[in-house]
Amino acid sequence: MAATAAKTRVFLEVRRQLQSALLILGEPKEGDMPMDISITSSSLQMKTPEGCTEIWLPAEVRLVPSSCRGLQYVPGDGLHMRLQAQVEFSPKLISVFNQSSQAQEYCTFYCQSCGEVIIKDRKLLRVLPLPSENWGALVEDWCCHPDPFANKPLHPQENDCFIGDSFFLVNLRSNLQQPRPEPALGEMYSISSENHFKLEPKANTKVICKRCKVMLGKTMSSETTKFYMTEIIIQPSERSFPIIPRSQFVQSVIAQCLVELSSTRSTFRFTIQGQDGKVYILLWLLNSDSLVIASLRSFKCIRKFPLLEDTLKADSDSPWNAVKVLYQPCIKSRNENLASSWESDISVHSLTLPSATCLELLLILSRNNATLPPSLRRMNSFQPFPLHLSTPLDIYLFCWYNAVLQM
Repeated sequence: MAATAAKTRVFLEVRRQLQSALLILGEPKEGDMPMDISITSSSLQMKTPEGCTEIWLPAEVRLVPSSCRGLQYVPGDGLHMRLQAQVEFSPKLISVFNQSSQAQEYCTFYCQSCGEVIIKDRKLLRVLPLPSENWGALVEDWCCHPDPFANKPLHPQENDCFIGDSFFLVNLRSNLQQPRPEPALGEMYSISSENHFKLEPKANTKVICKRCKVMLGKTMSSETTKFYMTEIIIQPSERSFPIIPRSQFVQSVIAQCLVELSSTRSTFRFTIQGQDGKVYILLWLLNSDSLVIASLRSFKCIRKFPLLEDTLKADSDSPWNAVKVLYQPCIKSRNENLASSWESDISVHSLTLPSATCLELLLILSRNNATLPPSLRRMNSFQPFPLHLSTPLDIYLFCWYNAVLQM
């Protein structure tokens, strides 16, 4: 995709399953200005007295110009139109839940924030998905005899890695020089690059990175540790640490979790809560088949976040795959009643992350929402189920990348 210096606002969302596309074109400057728009099967061209903007579509996407319909001008956005699209293939999402092809290989665990080695050269003989969090209650309902799994939690053995909704369970017995006792209340473990634990007097049993002090997970028992997917990168030992911008990594992991859970458990509503049990965000997954091509920087963005500017610049230059969600923040006592209703609804699935990561995710949601065309940022009177949503929901396009997690 290439464009000249004349910046015309462009937003194109292609839906693979529906084989349709929404195209929004805005004026290069405020006020009316003549514009000549040409749409071919493989490109878009906008000519104005100041110059020309041309965008080439990816090879797998073709538009049908003759199918243009619903042409209208929306103040603040520009011209809206819908077209038929032909998409040759759908991207394959690498699941973080299934058994990994890297089983039997030596892997290294890194802190995603700073690249510190957390576990070095661990041979994973088994990489297995954990059952849902309510599996114990289901066993009680299905069995006519006493629960054979009562008081027998699923803990990984020395060369196992169990995968949950948003976390990994690993056994760190081989990483210790001598057995360590069950962690007492008021202790926290700090992981160093030498794969040793350091006991520190704290108010909990959090596992933190020794270099950058980021929370990586928490201890579950004397041998089992939970690492959150948003904080850890697992790579074969022969590979080097992949440098991935934090914003891209977080939204990639969360988007993959949402897509996988919606597919395997037929749930589309999620609460994002911190490790302290506090709900930070409500998410409603709309679709996961979008391909977005946009010069997002040309749309007016009211809120700017300097820490994410580099990521925004990178995302604006090329098409990306996205999942679309509605979201509501639940910080500072906002949407308390709505959050309470969702928590008591069995169709809503909860994802637990470190509290700091929940705030990062909320910042990413707000940033990406602000870069959308104004007419796509909110949905009013949204009431598809008996649960009444009294306030508008923000719309956000989640980016995800196929090769962020190798496990």
